[in-house]
Amino acid sequence: MEIVTSFVYPPPPSILLNTMSVVGLVSLAKVGWSEVRGNHLKYSKFNNNKSSSSSSSPPPQPQKHGLGSFSSRTGMLLLYTPAFLAAASSFFLVPSDDLRFLLLKSALALHFFKRIFEVMFVHKYSGEMAIDSALTITTSYFSSTALMLYSQSFTLGLPEPHFDLIPLGIAMFVVGIVGNLYHHVLLAKLRSEDGTKEYKIPKGGLFDTIICPHYLFEILVFWSFFMVSQTIYSFTFAMGTTFYLVGRSYATRSWYLSKFDDFPKHIKALIPFVF
Repeated sequence: MEIVTSFVYPPPPSILLNTMSVVGLVSLAKVGWSEVRGNHLKYSKFNNNKSSSSSSSPPPQPQKHGLGSFSSRTGMLLLYTPAFLAAASSFFLVPSDDLRFLLLKSALALHFFKRIFEVMFVHKYSGEMAIDSALTITTSYFSSTALMLYSQSFTLGLPEPHFDLIPLGIAMFVVGIVGNLYHHVLLAKLRSEDGTKEYKIPKGGLFDTIICPHYLFEILVFWSFFMVSQTIYSFTFAMGTTFYLVGRSYATRSWYLSKFDDFPKHIKALIPFVF
């Protein structure tokens, strides 16, 4: 226990936070395992409505979604906007001159602002997103953002952890957000200007060694939140997000293998030369 408290603040006196730390971790790990098993959240290439690829494989049959669907751009905006508003409003609703709290607010707000910017000006869309998947993801992003900030409020006035991870967190955040944006731009360049939903094997950057470098850098961003905050809740959410994106990247590589006969077998899912 002493080793743990050298890196994180003690558990907050909050049944809600302590419960959600466990529930969030288990839920995200379960969703990640579902991705591996083929039960995907229905967005991007895993929303099979009107999807196609440049391979000779026949187009998949349309799937019905429980609550219907709407445009991918609308869905993606729904994913990120509530979390961004939660982070941005925290500057006014929970004012504090604590450096760690200020850095966490800023990192969360900048991350979700970047995602909204990408939705509006970087990504190209041609399909739809299932409403139930959109609601699941936006609820996760919004609740985790609010709970990370709420958890941080309990650290005000407490002694700092023995190991200060803020410098590492800042460096990890910069690398993660820049790397994620760069690979999203590469993905966007693959899409046709006329909006045709035609998938190609990504190339350039880390795409030459792994199929999901954007997920790898997104994982770095969520671990940077933990490094900056050093709370138990931010740790469990970073761990849960890692489990989910590991499962999603595994499913993504399997999808490319099934759709493209010429997919390079040496390209891994998430970690170069390893996985």
